[in-house]
Amino acid sequence: MGRAVISADYVQLMARYNRWMNEMLYTAADRLPDEIRKADRGAFFRSIHSTLNHLIWGDAMWLGRFTKGTPLAKDYPQAAVGQDIYESWESLKAARRNMNDDIDAWSASITSTWLQSDFTWYSGITKSTRVKPGWVLASHFFNHQTHHRSQVGTLLMQQGIDPGVTDLAMMPD
Repeated sequence: MGRAVISADYVQLMARYNRWMNEMLYTAADRLPDEIRKADRGAFFRSIHSTLNHLIWGDAMWLGRFTKGTPLAKDYPQAAVGQDIYESWESLKAARRNMNDDIDAWSASITSTWLQSDFTWYSGITKSTRVKPGWVLASHFFNHQTHHRSQVGTLLMQQGIDPGVTDLAMMPD
């Protein structure tokens, strides 16, 4: 894969974008009653609530891998893919705020050496050991978030709630 094609500045920009978008989506979803947030809408992870849970699950999986053996490492709750970690809306919101903080701290620690280093992990999806450079995995980490947040945005729009502008170029400085 060669030299890293993203920089530490890019990772930090994506962390800021991640926080901004999460705050917008959670603020929009706050306008719905719990039963609407949790209603199965036929989405990949069924509901708004479950899709937001999946985002925390994915973030925890990758941050755990990225920070293993560092002062930033934490023990995140474990769950099977697609299983809600947080049942209550308030606990999900609190977990998201904490995860945003963890992502910000991790992004502040990124170096070009980290981005160019290979990471080895076991993938439960492919049932195999995988190796990829940090820059590819950091790109995947943020792409995964954007993908599933767009699903939540669609589910919110179906409920008549516009979460707002999601373009990176429109993010406040």
